[in-house]
Amino acid sequence: MDKNEDIIKRIQNNYTQLSKSQKIIAEYIINHYDKAAFMTAAKLGNSINISESTVVRFANTLGYDGYPELQSALQELIKNKLTTVQRLEMTDETDEVSILNNVLKSDIENIKETKEEIDKNSFKEVVDNIFKAKKIYIIGFRSSTAIAEYLGFYLNLILENVILVKPGISDVFEQMLRVDSNDLVIGIGFPRYSKRTLEVLKYAKSQNAKIVAITDSLISPLTEIADEILLAKSNMASFVDSLVAPLSLINALIVSVGIREKDKITDTFEKLENIWNEYEIYLSKNA
Repeated sequence: MDKNEDIIKRIQNNYTQLSKSQKIIAEYIINHYDKAAFMTAAKLGNSINISESTVVRFANTLGYDGYPELQSALQELIKNKLTTVQRLEMTDETDEVSILNNVLKSDIENIKETKEEIDKNSFKEVVDNIFKAKKIYIIGFRSSTAIAEYLGFYLNLILENVILVKPGISDVFEQMLRVDSNDLVIGIGFPRYSKRTLEVLKYAKSQNAKIVAITDSLISPLTEIADEILLAKSNMASFVDSLVAPLSLINALIVSVGIREKDKITDTFEKLENIWNEYEIYLSKNA
């Protein structure tokens, strides 16, 4: 059974094989997947008068290792379907300390899962491709803009062929006009996925550029276009998405590129320190 298959499609494909109780669970999930995604097995069972053990067996019947895996699949499904208002309404906590603890705990888990699941060979390949490319284009819009600009800022300090594509006087397609097969395009996209990011990556692909997708899941639309995929977990924290793990992945990418260019960037940073001191870019140590 395909682990990346949409859970709703999986339920529909297996519906005739389900028991009477399991069909009740299936119908509830299909009709209320936005609520079910954040229910424990016990809570889901109580809401439809079904035992917790039946809910767990339902998950196993669909091919999941347990209920938590089914729940994760539901959360992946809704990431790009819920509006910001719907996300806000799902937040039960009002106590600030509880919110603080829950968000920090979620971010820690995102980094742990990213560390365990990321494809190390793909990571190495992306670093190699960065050095092989004639030009490196970085694309990330909406909430992913902050990550794209962060990556662009540091890669520009290390390399001389980095172009951060962003809306401005010239359209993003005009900035990509000369992209070709010698270039690398790094597309960054997390829920809710930007349509424009996808359009630009499709254009770059049509020009035979090599595409790297930095995204959250194999069912992300960016993966369909990419030659290399780097996944970083980005589970929802109420109406915002956690970008902690993606940023940590970007940090690892920057450090890996920088270490390969250690001698070169030592000279670069020495020159920069002189400029920063001369023009008082940062607060002085004696201030």
